[in-house]
Amino acid sequence: MDERLSVLYVMVETHWLLASIAFISFHILRQILFIPVVIICVAGGALFGGLLGSVYSIIGLTLSSLLFYLLYNQMPKIFGKILKMKEKWFGHRAELSVGQVTVLRLIPFIHFHLLSLCLIETTKNFREYVRASIIANIPIAIIYTVFGQFIRDFSPSMILLLLLLLSGLFFLVKDKYVIIKWEKFFQKDKARSS
Repeated sequence: MDERLSVLYVMVETHWLLASIAFISFHILRQILFIPVVIICVAGGALFGGLLGSVYSIIGLTLSSLLFYLLYNQMPKIFGKILKMKEKWFGHRAELSVGQVTVLRLIPFIHFHLLSLCLIETTKNFREYVRASIIANIPIAIIYTVFGQFIRDFSPSMILLLLLLLSGLFFLVKDKYVIIKWEKFFQKDKARSS
């Protein structure tokens, strides 16, 4: 096994540009192959180091998010399963902030494109989606690329503590505002005056 890894490292060093393009492309193909984002980011850290692996992962994840945006706008009915998943997990009218999506992306078992759908619904146009997507992808790329190789060494209690901390952070970055529909506001007012 060590010989195979040594050969892989030599190939990355000798064919750096080709390996970089292949790694970024692998991020885009990841969803077709049903490979979790975390695994790809950890592999990027192992192959390219923390800095380059993070940059490549940010580029790859952003391209993957942009591809999802374009496909969703072209064929929204195909993504019905993701819409149902969003309604099941977050409710019909829930709109997550970019900060909440960023924190949820750090939790490995939450579907990447489910959160991309939440960003689509939160943002107003493509440009805003691109900005929000980049912001949401930076922490996952950096944390799992730089520190991902150490996560497998964590004890189950440490992983549980990390998930609890991320859940708490999720509620801290929540947008705090209430939307009251015009009709409901004035219905309550009419009931009082009667």
